Amino acid sequence: MTGRETTSTKRSGLPWPALWVAGTAVLTAALPLTVADRLPDPVATHWGGAGGANGSMPFWAACLVPALIWAVLGLRRADPLLRVWSLAGLLAGGVLFLGLQTAAVRANLDQADWHEAELPLGWLLGVLAAAALTAAAVRLLAGRGLSAAAAAPVPAGPVLELAESERAVWFSWAVSPSLRGIALVSGSVAVVALVGSATGLFGASWGWPLFATFAVAGLATACCSSVRARVSAEGLEVALGPFGLPTRRWALDALESARVEQRSAAQVGGWGYRLNGLGTTVMLRSGECLVVRLRGNGHDFAVSVGDAARGAALLNALLARRPA
Repeated sequence: MTGRETTSTKRSGLPWPALWVAGTAVLTAALPLTVADRLPDPVATHWGGAGGANGSMPFWAACLVPALIWAVLGLRRADPLLRVWSLAGLLAGGVLFLGLQTAAVRANLDQADWHEAELPLGWLLGVLAAAALTAAAVRLLAGRGLSAAAAAPVPAGPVLELAESERAVWFSWAVSPSLRGIALVSGSVAVVALVGSATGLFGASWGWPLFATFAVAGLATACCSSVRARVSAEGLEVALGPFGLPTRRWALDALESARVEQRSAAQVGGWGYRLNGLGTTVMLRSGECLVVRLRGNGHDFAVSVGDAARGAALLNALLARRPA
């Protein structure tokens, strides 16, 4: 490689899909709280074929669990450059989860015991219809514009000169001390809450929710506190967290090109695993990022690691070796 080349793109835009997911998740969690004094504890959350309740959750779990499930599912796909059907599913999913929570609250309202709650079939059908209509409307109204956005041109990147028989491997990593500190603090609070709740020192009404909240926060932050990237003849591998989990892998056939970009936390929306108009970015340090364009969907994946130019150059050289 004779030198470093950087390519800067000007694609921008508000991360509105992520805001949609976050907003509907918050509303899903907050909805039961607005009428908490009129709901039983535990709350009916599972229903039989005739609409009668056959399962329940503690009140705090009925608030948090649906919201967390939707946040995890939705934020994995919250990219403004999504294909049309994925975006339709994203918007319809928010309507679905919020609608189901509304129906569950309505069924439990003013019931002395969760066994007495009944979910009318009309409510369920109405929620499903609203979600389906949302998906259809997005497909009908936004299809052409989103398909054009997904077809952005492929930026050029550096290329490493390799002999035909030469083999090379590139490896780099990055750590965020602040995220590791947050993960450590959250984990410590979760352990204290667990011990306190199990021994009866803390009240069950707030001890277990405290444990669940900080355990999830600690685990999520730990997974985003460090990253390792590896380029080889097998493709690109990006491993998150101190134990390398989760790990994302792309074979060479799944990649279109690689390049280097200068990015900051402000550009991508903060630290950690971020989704916005630039695509997906693992942002642990501002500066050089290895950015790959995925084949088929035109999406970008970026990881902020040192010596990104050499990694991009090696990856482009390996991609050039692929059979035509």
